Amino acid sequence: MRKTLLMLAFLPLMAAGQTVKSPNGNVAVTFSLGNGGKPMYEMTYKGQTVIKPSGLGLELAKNKHASKAFEETDLMNGFKVAGTKTSTFDETWKPVWGETATIRNHYNEMAVDLNQSNTNRNITIRFRVYDDGMGLRYEFPQADNLNYFIIKEEHTQFALAGDHTAWWLPGDYDTQEYETTESKLSQVRSLMKDAITPNSSQTPFSPTGVQTALQMKTADGLYINIHEAACVDYPTMHLNLDDKNMVLESWLTPDAEGLKGYIQTPFNTPWRTVLVSDDARDMLSSNLILNLNEPCKLEDTSWIHPVKYCGVWWEMIVGTGSWSYTNDLPSVRLGVTDYAKCKPNGTHSANNDKVKRYIDFAAKNGLSEVLVEGWNEGWEDWFGHSKLDVFDFTTPYPDFDIKMLNDYAHSKGVKLMMHHETSASALNYERHLEAAYSLMNKYGYDAVKSGYVGDMIPRGEHHYSQLMNNHYLYCVKEAAKHHIMVNAHEATRPTGLCRTYPNLIGNESARGTEYESFGGSRPDHTVVLPFTRLQGGPMDYTPGIFETQLSTWSNNKSFVHTTLTGQLALYLVMYSPLQMAADLPEHYEKYDDAFQFIRDVAVDWDDSKYLEAEPGDYITVARKAKGTDNWFVGGKCDEQGHQSTVKLDFLDKGRKYDCTIYADAKDADYEKNPKAYVITKKTVKKGDALKLTEARGGGFAISLIAK
Repeated sequence: MRKTLLMLAFLPLMAAGQTVKSPNGNVAVTFSLGNGGKPMYEMTYKGQTVIKPSGLGLELAKNKHASKAFEETDLMNGFKVAGTKTSTFDETWKPVWGETATIRNHYNEMAVDLNQSNTNRNITIRFRVYDDGMGLRYEFPQADNLNYFIIKEEHTQFALAGDHTAWWLPGDYDTQEYETTESKLSQVRSLMKDAITPNSSQTPFSPTGVQTALQMKTADGLYINIHEAACVDYPTMHLNLDDKNMVLESWLTPDAEGLKGYIQTPFNTPWRTVLVSDDARDMLSSNLILNLNEPCKLEDTSWIHPVKYCGVWWEMIVGTGSWSYTNDLPSVRLGVTDYAKCKPNGTHSANNDKVKRYIDFAAKNGLSEVLVEGWNEGWEDWFGHSKLDVFDFTTPYPDFDIKMLNDYAHSKGVKLMMHHETSASALNYERHLEAAYSLMNKYGYDAVKSGYVGDMIPRGEHHYSQLMNNHYLYCVKEAAKHHIMVNAHEATRPTGLCRTYPNLIGNESARGTEYESFGGSRPDHTVVLPFTRLQGGPMDYTPGIFETQLSTWSNNKSFVHTTLTGQLALYLVMYSPLQMAADLPEHYEKYDDAFQFIRDVAVDWDDSKYLEAEPGDYITVARKAKGTDNWFVGGKCDEQGHQSTVKLDFLDKGRKYDCTIYADAKDADYEKNPKAYVITKKTVKKGDALKLTEARGGGFAISLIAK
């Protein structure tokens, strides 16, 4: 169903300012020109200040490659309002996959046309105001006096009304793989050193620079989130904090020359977004980021589908297996391509027998795909040397029979999932991309997990630069031509582009489960990520680790910082259409009664209702499985534990449900007793309530199957 109402109003030139409000009137955004013709805006929610008067504009750079190098006139001030247009838009659209079957896109808009008098250049600043926030962007029409330009820096400000509590990551051009720090904004500078991953080579770009999405909470109980939407042909935005005046300002990822963006008009920047509510649950249920992206550009989406998978991965992460086929590094470095002449190391995980074991497990348990990492030649010397050529993405190791294994998988009703580790050589990947995707088509692969570990090639580029953002999207577009779904790891953080290209079914771009084998992540990690990283799109978090104490089956002394039922909860709390059963088959077989929930839980939804939420403390969510009357509920908490009351008001009236509850046992504890759980079965109906105790680092999962 689609309903669109569009009303245009052409307003006179503004003096004091012009305000546009959200459809329900709660959010108001006012634009004005400050001293010297500087564009300004401010924002309120129910009369409370969210953003104080804040500057807008772009600083331009000298084009040293032009025939006559010259300093550009900055687009910062000297403007006059040429006119404004306001409109209302209301539609309901259907995502290919998602948390709900339909999404309403309802906003009021104001477009302010500006003219810079001394250059006669024209730009438009567009505001879209929703009931739960707003987006703004800069638009540049094509013109002879503003055709090509280089961005030195974007100066979009967010002047805050106080020293808010913030959940933040250090500003970094190449990774989001940090644990979140919770502090007052005024403490960011003093805590920055401690926020950096121990022994990391990463260095934040500023002692007060943080990444988006930035979640905050005011002393008055307002929840504010700053992020961006539709980042296309543009660098990723970070935020730099003036901690004396509490002003955040956009800070773009530079390219290899230190510049931020090369622009050709006509051009629109990404949207700068501010979510706001007095209810934390609204942060999680918001579709503002998706709505600010363009509608789906793929004519046929019938081949795109959610995926529940397992795979050859966790044992290599933990250290009991390897990606490489041989330890014969000198021969490999000398260019030996006949791996059949190399001595196997005996630990190569992606071998025929092991992959068949995973295929059998997937087929038996209703998992649709099997990921296999380490299947292709090149892993012996892939990391840390900035090599341009490492993988060709088409040549398997001697012990991986690609045709036999795909035939075997298909005979069992299962598909293999491709893995492309680029070793951060985007140049090499693009050169081989057509052949790699064609190989996938030949053998029936329909999904690929790509990776970008290491320093980028082209050398000097960052993971989040304009050039690299263009690369990631190029791969997604090319994959669509081959009917391939993409799950990119170590790529840029999502900004809702999965609406436009729904074959982008997942990303990593954050600290995932793999870090549980590298020392672990705090229990609050997974009840922060939905407020931050997941704002722009789903994450391939790889949950479902049952043997949480890794020393029980390996030499790894780390442990997973949740209880077993806390891992089950992640299939609901960490929304994604791409969900992995990440542990080993033999571990699931030991806890088969708990694994039943992973068999049962859906990965695509008709409805989602966030029942409880507080950043970093707890999240409880109920989801209705696509095309059914069945519901699943998940609750996850931090190291403090949580008492949860789940009111089943969302169930259909007059209907009964078979309810299975997977809960922490009374003595469960993520450190001391992580695998203690209790399974309870009962019949429930609308209006009933379930009282559940979540252990430290624990959680619960519930299946509600309609009778």
